[in-house]
Amino acid sequence: MDATIAWIAIIIAGLMEPCWVYTLEKSGNFRDLKWAAATIVLVVIDLLLLSQAMTVLGPGTSYAIWVGIGAVCTLIMGILIFDDSASWLRIIFVLLVIAGIAGIHVTAGGA
Repeated sequence: MDATIAWIAIIIAGLMEPCWVYTLEKSGNFRDLKWAAATIVLVVIDLLLLSQAMTVLGPGTSYAIWVGIGAVCTLIMGILIFDDSASWLRIIFVLLVIAGIAGIHVTAGGA
């Protein structure tokens, strides 16, 4: 896998995090088997993409990007779907996370 594909894989993996968080919420603590199965499938695919990206980008960069994208997208999903708080401070801190993700990408060197 080359670096471009690794970056695509880690971005897709990060974007998948809110998907499995949503299905986890819908599963009702794994009581609804349809949603529970969807959660398990999404988590497995998510971790496979993360592991593939790690072979090129390394564990530190991969994990930081994966968590950052997942956290930002899950927070946005929480605001839009689950009526989580959308205070100015939360928005500022989300923007700081996004800046951190961009900074990690820019300083990743050859990967």
